[in-house]
Amino acid sequence: MPCGDAGNECPLDRCQQNASVQHTVHMHDGRALQIDLFPIRNADGKPAYFLELLTPLPDQDAPPLGLVGQGQAMQQLSRLLHRAAPSEVPVLLLGESGTGKELAAGMIHRASQRAHGPFVVLDCSGLSETLFESELFGYEKGAFTGAHSRKIGLAEAANGGTLFLDEVGDIPLPLQVKLLRLLETGTFRRVGGIEPIHSEFRLISATHRDLERMVREETFRQDLYYRISAFPITLPALRERREDIPQIAEFLLQHLGYPRSRLSPEALQLLLEHDYPGNVRELRNILNRAALLADDVLILAEHLPGNLRRSPHAQSAPTAMDFSSLVPLAEMEERYLRWARAMHPGDRLSLARSLGLSERTLYRKLESIGSSHEKEDLQHG
Repeated sequence: MPCGDAGNECPLDRCQQNASVQHTVHMHDGRALQIDLFPIRNADGKPAYFLELLTPLPDQDAPPLGLVGQGQAMQQLSRLLHRAAPSEVPVLLLGESGTGKELAAGMIHRASQRAHGPFVVLDCSGLSETLFESELFGYEKGAFTGAHSRKIGLAEAANGGTLFLDEVGDIPLPLQVKLLRLLETGTFRRVGGIEPIHSEFRLISATHRDLERMVREETFRQDLYYRISAFPITLPALRERREDIPQIAEFLLQHLGYPRSRLSPEALQLLLEHDYPGNVRELRNILNRAALLADDVLILAEHLPGNLRRSPHAQSAPTAMDFSSLVPLAEMEERYLRWARAMHPGDRLSLARSLGLSERTLYRKLESIGSSHEKEDLQHG
């Protein structure tokens, strides 16, 4: 199958066009495959052959909650995560609350060379200077009132593994210089201690804040920002990947203990129209409540929260399926294509990839519908 038909960019096409080495990561049957393509030139310096190296990346368990989906945005995210994982480069995960930043950090750790080491998480939000310092560096017995014994800090506990600093933008400014020193030298002292301690770990940070703005406002150190943001990755909000909602919903229902529950077409339509300010965390709560309210395995629109049923788009959006009567398959496909185009927030190429079609095939199918209005929308999508 050509890469384009599977929703992936083709490294061979790019190599032929640019005559340059290409590196990419593709998803095949749920597994990540690194592809390295090298042009072999003839006497005239033109590519005559191509050497392709295929390297399966470390196998993963079941997809982490929140990182389910095969849409274009999630494919791109998966490529970046798998690209960063084998290296030691510090990764900065950006995105709204509830998009799965800690899950992405765990995925990087499990696919890295440090997978057998510890994965240590420090949530930096809401910590005072004193508490943050003692959590990160630990303290010696008698360092302060109540320090009845020595405590190992998380920086020391992460030795040989990965340290994940969640909400790094909340670290108190006076302690940012101590964190910077730890990252640059690999050494620190426990609170109340005098002996330097060495710890060697891979750093992953995450935040929902705009760190660049904080640097300009001098509330976040510029040198620390450059130290932790060598490889920034932005996690898409759920409203930016609506095409993944059916798959995520099915996964969530199983994860929540409702493996037989199913969404009615009307309920699914309402879920597709919602903007999810709380992202996947909000969707999980919605489904958990709806499954408890449903008397049968079928979750109906009436089981969803009232704010979803009052969606301003509920009356105007086209309906994808109606199983109340038998219709020809061609008509059903036409209905589905109209619905998919109305609900998909991206362009024609991303819609084609989400449907598992080439862009040319999608355009031909919509052309056969005979709707000049939809063709015009696609051309300007």
